[in-house]
Amino acid sequence: MTALLELDNVAKRFGGIEAVAGVSLALGEGELLCIIGPNGCGKTTLFNLISGAFAPTSGAMRYEGRNIAGLATWRVARLGIGRKFQVPGIYPELTVRQNFDVPLFAKAGRRGLLGLFDRGETGGNFGEFLAMVRLDGKADRPAGELSHGEKQWLEIGMVLASRPRLMLLDEPTAGMTMGETEATADLLLDIHKRTGIAAIVIEHDMGFVRRLGCPIAVMMRGAILCRGGYEEVSANPEVREAYLGERAPC
Repeated sequence: MTALLELDNVAKRFGGIEAVAGVSLALGEGELLCIIGPNGCGKTTLFNLISGAFAPTSGAMRYEGRNIAGLATWRVARLGIGRKFQVPGIYPELTVRQNFDVPLFAKAGRRGLLGLFDRGETGGNFGEFLAMVRLDGKADRPAGELSHGEKQWLEIGMVLASRPRLMLLDEPTAGMTMGETEATADLLLDIHKRTGIAAIVIEHDMGFVRRLGCPIAVMMRGAILCRGGYEEVSANPEVREAYLGERAPC
């Protein structure tokens, strides 16, 4: 069976710096994967490659069996890959409802002018959709008045509203309180259970990663060091020393 996303020995160089050094991984339909690793190890650069912000220096990238290496970001998005950045990219002067209208208008507009009048993706279930992203009762509130965690949830919802088959979530808990972080893990698990959308999550908070309970890939110096479950990865001596800050016993 063809994987939803396949990266084969993908590399990205900036002059003499190799930011991504031969990454190979495959993600199946509906799979959830966390990528962890220290700052500067190439995680966000990898997302930039998948989403079309950068073209790879070498290697192959396929989505649904189609070559996506070097495709423009808007073309990648239209294929069904949605991305959330580290800093929430919301419209603070618009209401929560109007923020959701942005991806809905964008998708409907692809069908021409009349498509703009048919934005029924959330339809009568909009209240249920808001509840799923923890924003029930806040549809008419200006997005700028939301808490930091709620702004992160709003952007996750905006990505979800575009109906992707694969979501790229870059540090979705950045700047959150412990309670918000736990709620975000539950939110993502709920979305995954309800929609079956595949997702790759970049994260630093190991408590959050453990709560997701999904496979983990560890990046170091632009490459995948290891991949496995939380217990397996956290027991790896190289991971403990390089990422968790613990030296392996002599």
